Amino acid sequence: MDYKTYRQKFYTDPPPEPRYNFQGAMWVALFYEDYFPAVKYYTQVLGPPVYVEGDNTHGWRIGDGWLTLFPSKDGNPRNVEVNFVVATPAEAEALQAAFIAAGGTGEPPSDELMYEPIRFCAVTDPFGVSLLIRVYSQ
Repeated sequence: MDYKTYRQKFYTDPPPEPRYNFQGAMWVALFYEDYFPAVKYYTQVLGPPVYVEGDNTHGWRIGDGWLTLFPSKDGNPRNVEVNFVVATPAEAEALQAAFIAAGGTGEPPSDELMYEPIRFCAVTDPFGVSLLIRVYSQ
């Protein structure tokens, strides 16, 4: 299949408007036994997926990379932390609040030193995956 046919078959056209100004998260793939509830959760927060391949692949553009969900028969992701980098502290807090409102849990945002100053907004999705939303301080 050529790339044009591939894009027509699997990409949403026109692509949904991004809800957040992501600066990065490179090629994250998560495998969920609770696949359809996970797709629903991430769709509620991030909007419709940009990429849909049948009932077994859903992907969202995150900065220059992707967040992709796949079904699993071996449980939900464990011992993983997904980092989302956004443009401003307000956007980090808004994204954290959206993940929590959709059913995740989290602690209040804080300013931390992690290699350099960052605004740190941690969330755990309803399936136990740790999400770190952050913006680098100026």
